Formats: sequence, C-alpha cells, structure tokens
Amino acid sequence: MPQTQPWTVGRLLAWTTDFLRGRGSESARLDAEVLLSEARGCQRIDLYTAYDEVPPEPVRTAFRELVRRRGEGTPVAYLVGRREFYSLSFRVTPDVLIPRPETEFVVVALLDMVKQDRRRGESTAAIADVGTGSGVIAICAVKYIADCRVTATDISQAALVVARANAAEHGMSERIEFVHGDLLATIPADRRFDYIASNPPYVRSQEIKTLAADVAECEPRAALEAGPRGTEVIERLIPQAAERLRAGGGLILEISSMLEADVVRLLAADGHFEILPTVKDLAGLSRVVSARRLG
Repeated sequence: MPQTQPWTVGRLLAWTTDFLRGRGSESARLDAEVLLSEARGCQRIDLYTAYDEVPPEPVRTAFRELVRRRGEGTPVAYLVGRREFYSLSFRVTPDVLIPRPETEFVVVALLDMVKQDRRRGESTAAIADVGTGSGVIAICAVKYIADCRVTATDISQAALVVARANAAEHGMSERIEFVHGDLLATIPADRRFDYIASNPPYVRSQEIKTLAADVAECEPRAALEAGPRGTEVIERLIPQAAERLRAGGGLILEISSMLEADVVRLLAADGHFEILPTVKDLAGLSRVVSARRLG
C-alpha cells in the first residue's frame, strides 16, 4: 500500500491484524481493536464509526508501542490493565491470572446452588473463594447473591492488592474479607462456610510447555502449575473444605477436563461428600466438579 495513504483507523486495524496474526495471535483482529481503543481512549464500538478518521500522532505512537509489546507476547489484558468477566470489568496485572470464560462456569454453579438452597428456605450464604486472584469469583458472588458474605483467600499478597482494588471499584469491599494465606489454612478453625468455590492451580508440570506462550511466559506460574499430577492443590483443599463446610454445604472446583476422574476419585476417597454431576463448558469439556458436604 503506498505510504502516501493516510493511516486511518481502518488501515491501522487491517495492518495490525495481519501483523499480530503473523506472530501467532489467535484473536488478532480483536487484539488490534482493543489496543487501538485503549490508545484512543474510546470504546471498541466507537471504532466502527471512525474507520476513515486519522488518529493524531500521539495516539498512533501509543498504539505502536502497544502493538510492539503484544507482538513480543505480552497478553492484551495486561497491556490495557483490564479484562471483562461475567459482564463486569476487572483490573488485572501480571500478579494475577487473566480471568477466562471457563471460570464463569464456577460462578454459574455457585449461583445455581445458592438458588436451590434458598428455594428450600435456607437464607444464609457464607462463602469462601479460595485462591481469589483478581477477585472475580468473590465479587460476582457478592454482586449476584443477596445477603451473602465472602471470605477470599490467596497465598499472594500482590494478588490480594489487585482483588481489593477490584472490590473497591465495584463497591463490594464491605461484604468481602480478604485473607492472606495458603488455601484455608489461615482461616480460624471454628469458621464454617455454606459454600467454598475455587479456581485452583491445576496444570500439570509437564503441560506448562504446551500452553500458549503468552500464558506460560507472562501469567503467574504459581497460579497455574499444581505439580506433576495436576491435583496437588486440590488434594490439600478437599480435606480442608470437608472440615470447614456446614452439612449440606457446597464445594465447587474448576478443573482441567483431563483431571475429572482424578478429582472425583479424591472426593469419593475423602468420604465426606456427595458428588454432583460435572458441569461441561461450551466446548463440551468437563470444567466444574461440585459436591455437597454430607451431614
């Protein structure tokens, strides 16, 4: 294309899409739109009415830098500092996993379980979000479950900083207690919960190298990798949950589809749970294992 042609919004998007696709992005067009929206300080939808506009040089300079970093592998969510999850916008930094649609199935399973219990007249909802990361599960729980309170734990102090900021931004700080610690270890022994939800590390060590480069190289390894079996964290969480859940309380775990049989076996071996049907994601893969604490 002759260089005399102006760098309109449309031309910038077309060039950047090809550039990022050539560097392995599976969502090159979306990446280009999100980054240009960030540089222009506008919504993505605004780009569609501005195709023939030529952004000023400061905008193009900012956009070039974002594209350069994306081309080097930095995830878009870290570049713009935000990610949408369950129709809400959350801050993200390299200290937390980027929220993914698969984790929305944990939220849906939690909401469904609470709804079932409230139909039976149970009104309390003390919830633990174990390994809260950016706080998405905890904040969605408080937003969509009336009169609930959430205790959100994480072993990473840096992650809790992000989670607290998100809770404050959404006006949820008063109903969420953030606790630094490994799983439920720092929660008082006599504390009981109606529900425990978690997106724990579940990637097997040998699988890390098979992940997309921007995941394996940029997202916090401790939030991804569980160990050689992939169930090491879940193995520790199940007995802790059995101790902390009230009779009939629900345990909701995000898993890798390859671990479903192992996680179900761990729950059965613990002996304190009634195992519920596994929830599959939109790709038909096993994604959420749930169980009820026996009386």
